[in-house]
Amino acid sequence: MQDTPNQISAFLIELSNLIAQYGLDALGGIVIAIVGWYAAKGIQRLVLRALRRTEKVEETFAMTIAKVARYTVVVFVGVLVLSQFGVQTASIITALGVAGIAIALAMQGTLSNIAAGTMLLFLRPFRVGEYIDADGIAGTIDELGLLTTQMRTSDGIYVMVPNNQLWNKAIKNYSRLPTRRLSLVIGISYDDDIEAALRVLEDLLGSDQRVLADPVPEVIVQELADSSVNINMRCWANSGDYWNLLCDLTKQSKQMLV
Repeated sequence: MQDTPNQISAFLIELSNLIAQYGLDALGGIVIAIVGWYAAKGIQRLVLRALRRTEKVEETFAMTIAKVARYTVVVFVGVLVLSQFGVQTASIITALGVAGIAIALAMQGTLSNIAAGTMLLFLRPFRVGEYIDADGIAGTIDELGLLTTQMRTSDGIYVMVPNNQLWNKAIKNYSRLPTRRLSLVIGISYDDDIEAALRVLEDLLGSDQRVLADPVPEVIVQELADSSVNINMRCWANSGDYWNLLCDLTKQSKQMLV
């Protein structure tokens, strides 16, 4: 019976030693986790704020980079917390590396789209609302994401295109520049008066306010075809006026040359 108090005392001493040893580690791990969590959120805000100050960075790209920065800090903090409890972090880092390689191999197509989306978001060959043609993939951009680009064709059809299909193509952006050159070929008969036709078409271009004065519009004889003399009308217009002006000039040139 006399050994019982000694055993209890020894147990309490051992328990206090364990608490002193591991309790501080646990407390340190908790503090690191809390501080790291708020630090990760703060870094996300800082990165997002910095990227938003740069006009060349799209909002989608800025949000993605900010989230990547946040979760990178979270992973680093998680490794630190585990090290507080005596876990060998070297093996964890190795496992994360192996898992990353395995995921990359299994998701080559997805990663290809992500890489293409990142480059498209960063280089910005097109923006939301612009009309593009990428080797037959044509339409107005509605949304540009990391994996796909959502487009709307001229006849109102919704199209979702994987980003790597756009990145590998030559992209024509019809909306990026403020002005475009209009070139319209008009055929007249060999019996018609060429000089009179040139004057009529020059007057037509000069009377339309949508035709820009600089560069100067041109009306020239382009070629002598098999059954017609082809006259080329060249002028510059604002990009927003291009299609309506082309249709109107086509109609009016026919009416005035009758």
